[in-house]
Amino acid sequence: MPRGPADSAPRTGGDLVVESLVALGATTVFGEPGQHALGLFDALRRSALRYVGCRTELSVAFAADGHSRRSSATGSVTPFLVSTGPGALGTLPALMESRTAGVPVLGISSQIPADGLGGRRKGYLHELPDQAASFRDVVKSAHVVRTAGQIVPTLAEAWERALTAPAGPVWVEIPQDLLLGATDVPPVADLRVAPRPLTPRAELIAAAADLLARASTPVILAGGGVVRAGGQAALLELAEELNAPVATTFGAKGAFPWEHPLSLQSWLEDRHVTAFLEDADVLLVVGSGLGELSSNYHTMRPRGRIVQIEADLGKLESNHPALAVHADARLALEALARDVKAATTGSRRGAAARAAVQHVLAAVAERLDAQDLALERAVLTAVDRALPPEALSFWDMTILAYWAWSAWPRPMESAQGAGGLGYALPAALGAAATGGGPVLAISGDGGAMYGLAELATLRQHHLDVTWLIVDDGGYGILREYMTGAFGVATGTELARPDFVALATAFGVPACRTTPSDLEGDLARALRTSGPSVVVLPATLRMFAPTHLG
Repeated sequence: MPRGPADSAPRTGGDLVVESLVALGATTVFGEPGQHALGLFDALRRSALRYVGCRTELSVAFAADGHSRRSSATGSVTPFLVSTGPGALGTLPALMESRTAGVPVLGISSQIPADGLGGRRKGYLHELPDQAASFRDVVKSAHVVRTAGQIVPTLAEAWERALTAPAGPVWVEIPQDLLLGATDVPPVADLRVAPRPLTPRAELIAAAADLLARASTPVILAGGGVVRAGGQAALLELAEELNAPVATTFGAKGAFPWEHPLSLQSWLEDRHVTAFLEDADVLLVVGSGLGELSSNYHTMRPRGRIVQIEADLGKLESNHPALAVHADARLALEALARDVKAATTGSRRGAAARAAVQHVLAAVAERLDAQDLALERAVLTAVDRALPPEALSFWDMTILAYWAWSAWPRPMESAQGAGGLGYALPAALGAAATGGGPVLAISGDGGAMYGLAELATLRQHHLDVTWLIVDDGGYGILREYMTGAFGVATGTELARPDFVALATAFGVPACRTTPSDLEGDLARALRTSGPSVVVLPATLRMFAPTHLG
C-alpha cells in the first residue's frame, strides 16, 4: 500500500523483508511481535500482506503449516515472523512437524544487533550464543543475515529451498539493527525463484518398470510424498495399468480413491494388510521411508523386491534394501506409468488382484466387528457425514485421530509427522485464513489445552473454523497405553475447564453434544460462518492392536 505521512522516514531492512515476501508470492503472514522484531511488524503496515497474529509462537508456526498445506497446490511457501530467543525457540515443535511432513514454510526471526553475533556475549535481552544452532537439525537449512544487502537474496534462496523436493521449512534470522536501519537497497520489484526439479534417472525408471511389468503380484504402498508432489493422477494410472493393489499410509489420505476396487485403504496397523504387503513379489513404495507407522511398527518384513521412490535422500533404503530411486514422486510415477504401459502384462491379473483386495478388507472388517467398538465407529462416521465434501480437517494426536488414520475415507491433516500435541486448532486457523469454506479442527481435551488462547485469534479474524473437542478427562491414548503396559495409568488424568463456557467467554458460539446428536450439531456448526466449538464428552477406545501378533 502507498506510504502515508507517517512513513516519510527512509525505507528499512524490515521493508526489504516484506517487499521480498510479496515479490516471492506470499499473500498472508502469521506472527507474534517481540522487541527485536518491531522493525518487521512496522513494515507490515506498508505492505499488501495480510497479517494474522496468533497468541503464542507455537501456534504461529503451526498456523503457517496449516496454511501451507491448504495452499500447497499454488506451489507457494507460507512465511511467519517471530522475535529472538524465547519467541524463536517456541516454534521448534511446529517446525519439526513441518519438516517431517514435508511442508514448505519460511520462519523469519529477528536477532540481537549484529555486533553481538558470533558468541560475543554482549548481554542483550534474548541473547543466545548461537540461536541458529537450535534450528539446524530441525529445518532444511538455517541462514543468518549479517548485512542489509544480504536480506533479499537470502530470502529468495530460503524460499527456493523450502519448495525444492523434499519440501520443508527453512529458517532465516535478521539482526534487530538491520531491520530498523535505513537502507538504500532499491525496492524489491521482481523476485522469482524456480525450485530445482528432482527428476528420476532414466535407467532406474527402466529397471523399476521392468520389475513391475514382470511381477506376478505387484503391490503399491503410497506415502505422503505422493500427495505433496501432486502425484495422485499418475499413481492411479500406474496402478490400473499394473492392476496392482494400493495401500496408502496415514499421511497419504487422498493419494488413491478410497473405494477403488484396487484400494487396500489405510489399515496399516492390521496384520492382514501387513501380510499382504509382505507377500508381494514386487512392492513399490513411493513417497514413504517405511518408518514406524508405515511398517506396522517395524514388524513388516517384505519377502519380494522393493522399489522405493523417495525425495528425501536420507530415507532411501533406511529401513529395507531396495532399488532406490531418488526423485519427486509425481515425476517418477509419470515416468513409470509411461514405461510400464509399453511393457506391462497387468491386464491378465486384474480379476485376481481385485478379489485379493476384497478378501483383505473383509478380513479387516471381520476383526473389527468382533470387538466392541460401536461407539468409536459411530463417532467417526458422524464426523465424516457432518463434514462437507471439500472441507479440510486437522487432527490432534488423540484417539479419534488414531482411528481416522486407518478408517477415515478422505484427505486429512494430522500431527503424525512429529507427534506433538496442540496442532489441530492453530493449523486449522491457518488453513481458514486462505478462505474457501469451513475447516474442522479435532482435539482431545488434553491437546485442546495447548490452543485455548487461539479462540481469541479465531474471534478477532472471524475465521471459519469449527473445533470439535472430545473430552474424556485426560490424555486418553496415554491412559490406554499405560493401562495396557502397567495395569494402571499415571499422570494421565487432567483437570480441565468447562470448554463450552470458556469458548462463550471468548465470544465463540459453543455447544455440548452427545454421540447420537454429534452429526447434527457438528453439521450445524460447520454451516454457520465464523468460529464455533462443539464439545463431545466421551471416552473412546482404540481397536485391538495386531502388530504384536
